[in-house]
Amino acid sequence: MRLIISRRSLMFAACAASVAAAIPAVAQSGPALHVLKDANCGCCSAWAKVLQADGFDVTVEETTGALLARYKLDNGIPQEMVSCHTGRIEGYMIEGHVPPVDIRRLLEARPDNIGLAVPGMPYGSPGMGPESEREAYDVFSIRRDGSTEVYASYAGA
Repeated sequence: MRLIISRRSLMFAACAASVAAAIPAVAQSGPALHVLKDANCGCCSAWAKVLQADGFDVTVEETTGALLARYKLDNGIPQEMVSCHTGRIEGYMIEGHVPPVDIRRLLEARPDNIGLAVPGMPYGSPGMGPESEREAYDVFSIRRDGSTEVYASYAGA
């Protein structure tokens, strides 16, 4: 018995195979995180790469300092919690170099708060140099009333 395949059948099979191949990639993409950053800040891009490597679906939008400051203020980031970039993920704000593990913990717990922040730019936090030389820092939870509490602490290396 000889099998004859028409061009139409071959094209249909190729299209079906390409769609099927794309489905696992879509199903495996992690939570979508949109980051606003200053165009001149390299550590923000490094933090985004850390999150991408950890499975987050990261998009980055470059903006000016004044617009970024307004965005932070409009979204409830207290002045003492400010860092160099701001992300939004599933309704939560992520300010600064927050480790991926803490973002995942936030998304799992779903507290009624604004989000998480690592104020400043502590050396050794994700995107800020080697963890083996890390300085001690805290990740803060930002409550809706603007108050904060320590969410996680990282000891110096």
